[in-house]
Amino acid sequence: MAEYVNPSVLVDTAWVAAHAGDANVRIVESDEDILLYDVGHVPGAVMVDWQTDLNDPRFRDYIDVSAFERLMGRLGIANDTTVVFYGDKNNWWACYAYWVFRLFGHQNLKVMNGGRKKWIDEGRQLTRQTATYPPTTYRLGNTHPEIRAFRDDVLAHIGRPSPRADHVDLPQGHSLVDVRSPGEFGGTLLHMPDYPQEGALRGGHIPGAQSIPWAQAVRAEDGTFKSADEINALYEAKGVTPDKDVVVYCRIGERSSLTWFVLHELMGYPAVRNYDGSWTEWGNTVGVPIENPAAK
Repeated sequence: MAEYVNPSVLVDTAWVAAHAGDANVRIVESDEDILLYDVGHVPGAVMVDWQTDLNDPRFRDYIDVSAFERLMGRLGIANDTTVVFYGDKNNWWACYAYWVFRLFGHQNLKVMNGGRKKWIDEGRQLTRQTATYPPTTYRLGNTHPEIRAFRDDVLAHIGRPSPRADHVDLPQGHSLVDVRSPGEFGGTLLHMPDYPQEGALRGGHIPGAQSIPWAQAVRAEDGTFKSADEINALYEAKGVTPDKDVVVYCRIGERSSLTWFVLHELMGYPAVRNYDGSWTEWGNTVGVPIENPAAK
């Protein structure tokens, strides 16, 4: 892992096994399937439910400052605690939770390389015992809104073209990465088969986006991240380089959180924003431009 620009944000399963019991370390499991934690989890790990813990139930946005402070207090996380995330789906939701915690300004964050699958494949211990810790008094410090993009930010990023523009050239120095599957990008797949709630009225992609599916940055056999050389080659081939202002998106922001983690945290790209509104917002919004090859 030493070849990454920021190797300290990634730890392996052996590190977690050795440090899960440290007083100033909190292991956090965050899964798409919230039942997996109860089936068995890393000893000492607590759970963060991406829906009920991180998202406001009243409208589509994250919990507010006071709710985040209460969450951290309930999990026994202090301002200086090292938080290590892992989960299912090649760490989709672990990276999503990581991104939200970074958005709120928590500094000491890491991801367990390979996630839940690698831990299990190695035959490491699981427990069903729910971990509890003494509550803390957490106080929010400096937040990082610069890592998040909203719809109007994306419109500005692509130069605010007409909704009926046939072609969009991104402003100089800008990159836009669509991390979804080729079918979603090409407009033939309006929603993923298992995720009808993430559907959109229109298929396609945001004009000017490069198609670089999130999975191309991880190894299929064990879910660990590819080497720095492989990652550089993957993104540079599509013109996504560290000198660019980069925006990434998917459908609801979880897959793009993994790509944000790869580019911003691992590879040290200085300007990467996650558009968490993503295609469920863009594809359902009146008056925004869409490139849809399948509709031509």
